[in-house]
Amino acid sequence: MTNTYLRPPAWMLATLAALACLGSPTARADFAIPGYELVYTAPVETRLAAPDLREPVQVWREMFDAARDEIVIGQFYVAGRDGEALDLLIASLEAAVARGVKVRFLMEAKGQRLSEPATLARLQRIPGLEFRLLDYSKLSGNGIIHAKYFVVDRRAAYVGSQNFDWRSLKHIQETGLRITDPALVAQLQAVFEQDWQAQALVAAGQPVPALAQPAAPFDIARQAMLLSSPRAWNPPGVGDSEEVLPRLLAQARSEVRVQLLDYAPLSYAAGQRPFYPVIDNALRAAAARGVKVKLMVSSWNTEQPALQHLKSLALLPGVEIRIVTLPRASTGFIPFARVIHSKTMSIDGELAWVGTSNWAGGYLDKSRNLEVVLRDAAMAARLAALHEQTWSSPYAEPLDVNRAYPKPSKGEP
Repeated sequence: MTNTYLRPPAWMLATLAALACLGSPTARADFAIPGYELVYTAPVETRLAAPDLREPVQVWREMFDAARDEIVIGQFYVAGRDGEALDLLIASLEAAVARGVKVRFLMEAKGQRLSEPATLARLQRIPGLEFRLLDYSKLSGNGIIHAKYFVVDRRAAYVGSQNFDWRSLKHIQETGLRITDPALVAQLQAVFEQDWQAQALVAAGQPVPALAQPAAPFDIARQAMLLSSPRAWNPPGVGDSEEVLPRLLAQARSEVRVQLLDYAPLSYAAGQRPFYPVIDNALRAAAARGVKVKLMVSSWNTEQPALQHLKSLALLPGVEIRIVTLPRASTGFIPFARVIHSKTMSIDGELAWVGTSNWAGGYLDKSRNLEVVLRDAAMAARLAALHEQTWSSPYAEPLDVNRAYPKPSKGEP
Protein backbone atom coordinates (compact mmCIF):
# COMPACT_ATOMS: atom_id res chain seq x y z
CA MET A 1 0.00 0.00 0.00
CA THR A 2 1.35 3.42 -0.94
CA ASN A 3 1.23 6.20 1.63
CA THR A 4 0.27 9.51 0.07
CA TYR A 5 1.45 12.64 1.87
CA LEU A 6 -0.74 15.67 1.25
CA ARG A 7 1.42 18.77 1.57
CA PRO A 8 -0.34 21.63 3.42
CA PRO A 9 -0.84 24.83 1.42
CA ALA A 10 1.97 27.38 1.50
CA TRP A 11 0.00 29.84 3.60
CA MET A 12 -0.57 27.21 6.31
CA LEU A 13 3.13 26.37 6.42
CA ALA A 14 3.96 30.07 6.70
CA THR A 15 1.50 30.44 9.56
CA LEU A 16 3.04 27.50 11.42
CA ALA A 17 6.48 29.04 10.95
CA ALA A 18 5.22 32.34 12.29
CA LEU A 19 3.70 30.62 15.31
CA ALA A 20 7.07 29.01 15.99
CA CYS A 21 8.62 32.50 16.01
CA LEU A 22 6.35 33.50 18.89
CA GLY A 23 8.34 31.33 21.22
CA SER A 24 11.78 32.15 19.87
CA PRO A 25 13.60 34.99 21.65
CA THR A 26 16.13 35.34 18.84
CA ALA A 27 13.78 35.28 15.85
CA ARG A 28 13.17 38.44 13.81
CA ALA A 29 10.20 38.84 11.48
CA ASP A 30 11.28 38.95 7.83
CA PHE A 31 8.79 39.83 5.11
CA ALA A 32 8.82 39.40 1.35
CA ILE A 33 7.87 42.98 0.45
CA PRO A 34 10.73 45.32 1.42
CA GLY A 35 9.98 48.48 3.34
CA TYR A 36 7.62 47.15 6.04
CA GLU A 37 8.26 46.20 9.66
CA LEU A 38 5.50 44.86 11.87
CA VAL A 39 5.51 46.58 15.27
CA TYR A 40 3.59 45.23 18.23
CA THR A 41 2.57 46.23 21.74
CA ALA A 42 1.99 43.36 24.15
CA PRO A 43 0.19 44.50 27.32
CA VAL A 44 2.38 43.99 30.35
CA GLU A 45 1.47 41.11 32.66
CA THR A 46 -0.12 39.08 29.86
CA ARG A 47 0.93 36.05 27.80
CA LEU A 48 0.74 37.95 24.52
CA ALA A 49 4.44 38.69 23.99
CA ALA A 50 5.98 38.54 20.51
CA PRO A 51 9.79 38.42 20.87
CA ASP A 52 10.45 38.76 17.15
CA LEU A 53 8.61 42.09 16.87
CA ARG A 54 9.90 45.41 18.13
CA GLU A 55 7.79 47.66 20.33
CA PRO A 56 6.66 51.15 19.25
CA VAL A 57 8.66 53.00 21.90
CA GLN A 58 11.91 51.69 20.44
CA VAL A 59 10.79 52.20 16.84
CA TRP A 60 9.28 55.67 17.30
CA ARG A 61 12.23 56.96 19.29
CA GLU A 62 14.66 55.61 16.70
CA MET A 63 12.72 57.34 13.94
CA PHE A 64 12.40 60.67 15.77
CA ASP A 65 16.09 60.64 16.72
CA ALA A 66 17.07 60.01 13.08
CA ALA A 67 15.05 62.97 11.76
CA ARG A 68 17.07 65.66 10.02
CA ASP A 69 14.54 67.90 8.26
CA GLU A 70 10.90 67.34 9.19
CA ILE A 71 8.48 65.27 11.24
CA VAL A 72 4.73 65.44 10.55
CA ILE A 73 2.32 63.78 12.98
CA GLY A 74 -1.43 63.11 12.82
CA GLN A 75 -3.17 61.93 15.99
CA PHE A 76 -6.58 61.57 17.63
CA TYR A 77 -5.46 62.78 21.08
CA VAL A 78 -2.42 62.87 23.38
CA ALA A 79 -2.07 61.52 26.93
CA GLY A 80 1.13 61.14 28.91
CA ARG A 81 1.88 60.20 32.48
CA ASP A 82 4.92 61.05 34.59
CA GLY A 83 7.55 58.34 34.47
CA GLU A 84 6.02 56.52 31.50
CA ALA A 85 7.55 55.92 28.09
CA LEU A 86 5.65 58.65 26.26
CA ASP A 87 7.90 61.13 28.10
CA LEU A 88 10.89 59.69 26.22
CA LEU A 89 9.14 60.17 22.88
CA ILE A 90 8.19 63.77 23.62
CA ALA A 91 11.79 64.37 24.74
CA SER A 92 12.91 63.02 21.35
CA LEU A 93 10.61 65.52 19.63
CA GLU A 94 12.03 68.31 21.80
CA ALA A 95 15.56 67.25 20.86
CA ALA A 96 14.63 67.09 17.18
CA VAL A 97 13.29 70.64 17.22
CA ALA A 98 16.41 71.79 19.09
CA ARG A 99 18.64 70.50 16.29
CA GLY A 100 16.59 72.28 13.63
CA VAL A 101 13.99 69.68 12.63
CA LYS A 102 10.62 71.17 11.67
CA VAL A 103 7.79 69.42 13.51
CA ARG A 104 4.12 69.78 12.59
CA PHE A 105 1.54 68.11 14.83
CA LEU A 106 -2.10 67.85 13.74
CA MET A 107 -4.68 66.61 16.24
CA GLU A 108 -8.44 66.13 16.19
CA ALA A 109 -10.14 69.02 18.00
CA LYS A 110 -12.56 66.67 19.77
CA GLY A 111 -9.51 64.79 21.06
CA GLN A 112 -8.86 67.61 23.52
CA ARG A 113 -11.38 66.17 25.97
CA LEU A 114 -9.58 62.81 25.86
CA SER A 115 -6.13 64.36 26.17
CA GLU A 116 -4.06 64.82 29.29
CA PRO A 117 -3.84 68.63 29.74
CA ALA A 118 -0.21 68.52 30.86
CA THR A 119 0.80 66.50 27.79
CA LEU A 120 -1.08 68.84 25.49
CA ALA A 121 0.54 71.86 27.11
CA ARG A 122 4.01 70.34 26.91
CA LEU A 123 3.71 69.72 23.18
CA GLN A 124 2.33 73.19 22.54
CA ARG A 125 5.21 74.75 24.50
CA ILE A 126 7.93 73.18 22.37
CA PRO A 127 9.60 76.11 20.57
CA GLY A 128 9.37 75.59 16.82
CA LEU A 129 6.78 72.82 16.98
CA GLU A 130 3.64 73.89 15.10
CA PHE A 131 0.57 72.38 16.73
CA ARG A 132 -2.85 72.57 15.09
CA LEU A 133 -6.32 71.31 15.96
CA LEU A 134 -8.78 70.28 13.24
CA ASP A 135 -12.46 69.58 13.84
CA TYR A 136 -12.86 66.97 11.11
CA SER A 137 -16.64 67.14 11.34
CA LYS A 138 -16.34 70.50 9.57
CA LEU A 139 -15.39 68.45 6.50
CA SER A 140 -17.42 65.27 6.76
CA GLY A 141 -20.36 66.35 8.87
CA ASN A 142 -19.87 63.69 11.51
CA GLY A 143 -16.30 62.42 11.74
CA ILE A 144 -12.98 62.77 13.50
CA ILE A 145 -9.27 62.38 12.84
CA HIS A 146 -8.95 58.82 14.09
CA ALA A 147 -5.76 57.94 12.17
CA LYS A 148 -2.55 57.53 14.16
CA TYR A 149 0.52 58.09 12.00
CA PHE A 150 3.64 60.13 11.34
CA VAL A 151 6.18 60.69 8.58
CA VAL A 152 9.87 61.48 9.07
CA ASP A 153 11.92 63.34 6.44
CA ARG A 154 9.52 62.06 3.75
CA ARG A 155 11.51 58.81 3.91
CA ALA A 156 9.97 56.75 6.70
CA ALA A 157 6.51 56.55 8.23
CA TYR A 158 4.46 54.79 10.86
CA VAL A 159 0.79 53.75 10.79
CA GLY A 160 -0.90 51.75 13.50
CA SER A 161 -3.54 51.40 16.17
CA GLN A 162 -1.35 53.01 18.86
CA ASN A 163 -2.59 56.40 20.01
CA PHE A 164 -0.12 58.97 21.34
CA ASP A 165 -0.97 57.66 24.79
CA TRP A 166 1.16 56.07 27.49
CA ARG A 167 -1.46 53.33 27.92
CA SER A 168 -1.16 52.34 24.24
CA LEU A 169 2.53 51.73 24.78
CA LYS A 170 2.15 49.50 27.83
CA HIS A 171 -1.36 48.38 28.78
CA ILE A 172 -3.15 47.88 25.44
CA GLN A 173 -2.57 45.30 22.73
CA GLU A 174 -1.70 47.21 19.53
CA THR A 175 -0.29 46.60 16.05
CA GLY A 176 1.34 48.93 13.53
CA LEU A 177 3.79 49.20 10.65
CA ARG A 178 7.04 51.05 10.20
CA ILE A 179 7.17 51.89 6.49
CA THR A 180 10.09 52.86 4.25
CA ASP A 181 8.41 52.00 0.94
CA PRO A 182 8.83 55.34 -0.93
CA ALA A 183 5.44 55.17 -2.66
CA LEU A 184 3.49 54.56 0.55
CA VAL A 185 5.51 57.14 2.48
CA ALA A 186 4.77 59.77 -0.19
CA GLN A 187 1.07 58.95 -0.05
CA LEU A 188 1.01 59.26 3.75
CA GLN A 189 2.75 62.62 3.47
CA ALA A 190 0.09 63.68 0.94
CA VAL A 191 -2.68 62.70 3.36
CA PHE A 192 -1.09 64.82 6.06
CA GLU A 193 -0.63 67.80 3.73
CA GLN A 194 -4.27 67.57 2.66
CA ASP A 195 -5.47 67.67 6.27
CA TRP A 196 -2.96 70.35 7.26
CA GLN A 197 -4.30 72.57 4.47
CA ALA A 198 -7.87 71.68 5.45
CA GLN A 199 -7.17 72.91 8.97
CA ALA A 200 -6.02 76.28 7.62
CA LEU A 201 -9.18 76.59 5.53
CA VAL A 202 -11.47 75.62 8.42
CA ALA A 203 -9.68 78.07 10.72
CA ALA A 204 -10.28 80.81 8.14
CA GLY A 205 -13.96 79.91 7.91
CA GLN A 206 -13.62 78.62 4.36
CA PRO A 207 -14.98 75.37 2.89
CA VAL A 208 -12.62 72.47 2.18
CA PRO A 209 -13.15 71.40 -1.44
CA ALA A 210 -13.35 67.68 -2.15
CA LEU A 211 -10.51 66.23 -4.20
CA ALA A 212 -11.15 64.83 -7.65
CA GLN A 213 -11.42 61.05 -7.48
CA PRO A 214 -10.66 58.63 -10.36
CA ALA A 215 -13.61 57.10 -12.16
CA ALA A 216 -11.84 53.77 -12.65
CA PRO A 217 -11.99 51.21 -9.82
CA PHE A 218 -9.00 51.15 -7.51
CA ASP A 219 -6.50 48.43 -8.44
CA ILE A 220 -6.58 45.93 -5.58
CA ALA A 221 -4.15 43.54 -7.28
CA ARG A 222 -1.11 45.63 -6.36
CA GLN A 223 1.32 44.31 -3.76
CA ALA A 224 1.14 47.28 -1.41
CA MET A 225 -1.80 49.64 -0.99
CA LEU A 226 -2.61 52.63 1.17
CA LEU A 227 -6.32 53.03 1.86
CA SER A 228 -7.89 55.98 3.59
CA SER A 229 -11.21 57.55 4.46
CA PRO A 230 -13.27 59.51 3.77
CA ARG A 231 -12.98 59.15 0.00
CA ALA A 232 -13.70 62.79 -0.82
CA TRP A 233 -10.40 63.93 0.70
CA ASN A 234 -8.10 61.10 -0.41
CA PRO A 235 -5.05 62.25 -2.43
CA PRO A 236 -4.23 60.61 -5.79
CA GLY A 237 -3.20 56.96 -5.58
CA VAL A 238 -4.85 56.39 -2.19
CA GLY A 239 -7.72 53.90 -2.21
CA ASP A 240 -11.07 54.31 -0.49
CA SER A 241 -11.22 52.07 2.59
CA GLU A 242 -14.99 51.70 2.47
CA GLU A 243 -14.98 50.63 -1.17
CA VAL A 244 -11.92 48.35 -1.09
CA LEU A 245 -12.61 46.34 2.09
CA PRO A 246 -15.70 44.57 0.67
CA ARG A 247 -13.82 43.83 -2.56
CA LEU A 248 -10.97 42.22 -0.64
CA LEU A 249 -13.40 40.14 1.42
CA ALA A 250 -15.09 39.08 -1.82
CA GLN A 251 -11.78 37.51 -2.93
CA ALA A 252 -11.48 35.32 0.19
CA ARG A 253 -11.52 31.60 -0.58
CA SER A 254 -10.94 29.77 2.68
CA GLU A 255 -10.34 31.87 5.82
CA VAL A 256 -10.60 35.42 7.10
CA ARG A 257 -9.13 36.33 10.48
CA VAL A 258 -10.05 39.73 11.92
CA GLN A 259 -9.12 41.47 15.16
CA LEU A 260 -10.80 44.69 16.27
CA LEU A 261 -11.67 46.79 19.29
CA ASP A 262 -15.26 47.13 18.06
CA TYR A 263 -17.43 45.62 15.35
CA ALA A 264 -20.94 46.93 14.70
CA PRO A 265 -22.97 47.45 11.51
CA LEU A 266 -24.20 50.70 13.03
CA SER A 267 -23.34 54.34 12.54
CA TYR A 268 -23.84 57.50 14.61
CA ALA A 269 -26.32 60.26 13.77
CA ALA A 270 -28.05 62.71 16.12
CA GLY A 271 -28.02 60.32 19.07
CA GLN A 272 -29.19 57.37 16.97
CA ARG A 273 -27.46 54.28 15.60
CA PRO A 274 -28.61 53.87 11.97
CA PHE A 275 -27.80 50.61 10.19
CA TYR A 276 -24.48 50.54 8.34
CA PRO A 277 -24.43 47.31 6.28
CA VAL A 278 -21.28 47.73 4.16
CA ILE A 279 -18.88 45.52 6.12
CA ASP A 280 -21.52 43.23 7.60
CA ASN A 281 -22.86 42.36 4.15
CA ALA A 282 -19.35 41.53 2.93
CA LEU A 283 -18.60 39.22 5.88
CA ARG A 284 -21.96 37.46 5.57
CA ALA A 285 -21.42 36.96 1.84
CA ALA A 286 -18.00 35.41 2.52
CA ALA A 287 -19.51 33.04 5.08
CA ALA A 288 -22.26 32.09 2.63
CA ARG A 289 -19.55 31.05 0.13
CA GLY A 290 -18.04 28.71 2.71
CA VAL A 291 -15.24 31.01 3.90
CA LYS A 292 -14.39 30.46 7.56
CA VAL A 293 -14.57 33.76 9.47
CA LYS A 294 -12.77 34.16 12.78
CA LEU A 295 -13.67 37.52 14.30
CA MET A 296 -12.05 38.56 17.57
CA VAL A 297 -13.20 41.70 19.40
CA SER A 298 -12.56 43.33 22.73
CA SER A 299 -14.74 43.07 25.81
CA TRP A 300 -15.77 46.67 25.14
CA ASN A 301 -17.79 45.37 22.19
CA THR A 302 -20.40 43.78 24.49
CA GLU A 303 -22.43 46.97 24.79
CA GLN A 304 -25.92 47.21 23.34
CA PRO A 305 -27.04 47.39 20.59
CA ALA A 306 -23.74 46.24 19.02
CA LEU A 307 -23.87 42.98 20.99
CA GLN A 308 -27.09 41.89 19.31
CA HIS A 309 -25.52 42.31 15.87
CA LEU A 310 -22.48 40.29 16.99
CA LYS A 311 -24.77 37.50 18.17
CA SER A 312 -26.64 37.55 14.88
CA LEU A 313 -23.38 37.21 12.96
CA ALA A 314 -22.19 34.40 15.25
CA LEU A 315 -25.24 32.30 14.33
CA LEU A 316 -24.02 31.90 10.75
CA PRO A 317 -22.33 28.60 9.81
CA GLY A 318 -18.58 29.04 9.56
CA VAL A 319 -18.47 32.22 11.66
CA GLU A 320 -16.71 32.14 15.03
CA ILE A 321 -16.57 35.17 17.30
CA ARG A 322 -14.49 35.42 20.44
CA ILE A 323 -14.51 38.13 23.09
CA VAL A 324 -11.16 39.05 24.62
CA THR A 325 -10.99 40.30 28.21
CA LEU A 326 -7.57 41.26 29.55
CA PRO A 327 -6.88 41.05 33.29
CA ARG A 328 -6.44 44.19 35.34
CA ALA A 329 -2.91 45.38 35.94
CA SER A 330 -1.39 44.49 39.29
CA THR A 331 -1.31 48.23 40.06
CA GLY A 332 -5.11 48.41 39.89
CA PHE A 333 -7.76 49.65 37.50
CA ILE A 334 -6.50 51.86 34.64
CA PRO A 335 -9.21 53.82 32.80
CA PHE A 336 -9.50 53.11 29.09
CA ALA A 337 -6.81 50.44 29.10
CA ARG A 338 -6.26 46.69 29.47
CA VAL A 339 -7.96 45.96 26.18
CA ILE A 340 -7.13 44.69 22.68
CA HIS A 341 -7.10 47.62 20.23
CA SER A 342 -5.39 46.25 17.09
CA LYS A 343 -7.24 46.55 13.78
CA THR A 344 -5.85 43.74 11.63
CA MET A 345 -7.00 41.18 9.10
CA SER A 346 -5.45 38.28 7.19
CA ILE A 347 -7.13 36.62 4.23
CA ASP A 348 -6.24 33.08 3.10
CA GLY A 349 -2.75 33.49 4.56
CA GLU A 350 -1.92 35.71 1.58
CA LEU A 351 -3.17 39.22 2.30
CA ALA A 352 -2.43 41.38 5.34
CA TRP A 353 -4.38 44.42 6.56
CA VAL A 354 -3.10 46.72 9.33
CA GLY A 355 -5.09 49.85 10.02
CA THR A 356 -6.59 52.42 12.36
CA SER A 357 -10.34 51.87 11.81
CA ASN A 358 -12.81 50.06 13.95
CA TRP A 359 -15.29 48.24 11.73
CA ALA A 360 -18.38 50.33 12.30
CA GLY A 361 -20.20 53.16 10.62
CA GLY A 362 -18.47 56.52 10.94
CA TYR A 363 -14.95 55.12 10.64
CA LEU A 364 -14.60 54.09 6.99
CA ASP A 365 -17.05 56.67 5.64
CA LYS A 366 -16.84 59.83 7.78
CA SER A 367 -13.55 59.86 9.70
CA ARG A 368 -9.92 60.17 8.68
CA ASN A 369 -8.46 56.70 9.00
CA LEU A 370 -5.64 54.80 7.31
CA GLU A 371 -5.19 51.16 6.33
CA VAL A 372 -2.13 49.45 4.81
CA VAL A 373 -2.79 46.34 2.73
CA LEU A 374 0.02 44.00 1.67
CA ARG A 375 -0.11 40.94 -0.56
CA ASP A 376 2.68 39.27 1.37
CA ALA A 377 2.25 35.69 2.62
CA ALA A 378 4.86 36.12 5.35
CA MET A 379 3.18 39.26 6.71
CA ALA A 380 -0.25 37.63 6.48
CA ALA A 381 1.05 34.56 8.30
CA ARG A 382 2.62 36.68 11.03
CA LEU A 383 -0.65 38.52 11.58
CA ALA A 384 -2.52 35.19 11.58
CA ALA A 385 -0.10 33.88 14.22
CA LEU A 386 -0.64 36.94 16.41
CA HIS A 387 -4.36 36.44 15.97
CA GLU A 388 -4.10 32.75 16.89
CA GLN A 389 -2.00 33.54 19.95
CA THR A 390 -4.72 35.77 21.37
CA TRP A 391 -7.57 33.61 20.01
CA SER A 392 -6.23 30.57 21.87
CA SER A 393 -5.20 32.47 24.99
CA PRO A 394 -7.01 32.26 28.35
CA TYR A 395 -8.30 35.79 27.72
CA ALA A 396 -10.51 34.82 24.76
CA GLU A 397 -13.83 33.03 25.03
CA PRO A 398 -16.43 32.20 22.38
CA LEU A 399 -19.32 34.63 22.17
CA ASP A 400 -22.31 33.09 23.96
CA VAL A 401 -25.44 34.07 22.05
CA ASN A 402 -27.58 33.25 25.11
CA ARG A 403 -25.61 35.28 27.62
CA ALA A 404 -26.61 38.69 28.93
CA TYR A 405 -23.20 40.37 29.09
CA PRO A 406 -22.60 43.05 31.72
CA LYS A 407 -21.77 46.57 30.63
CA PRO A 408 -18.00 46.70 30.11
CA SER A 409 -15.79 48.76 32.39
CA LYS A 410 -13.98 51.38 30.30
CA GLY A 411 -13.44 54.60 32.20
CA GLU A 412 -14.64 53.48 35.62
CA PRO A 413 -14.05 50.28 37.63
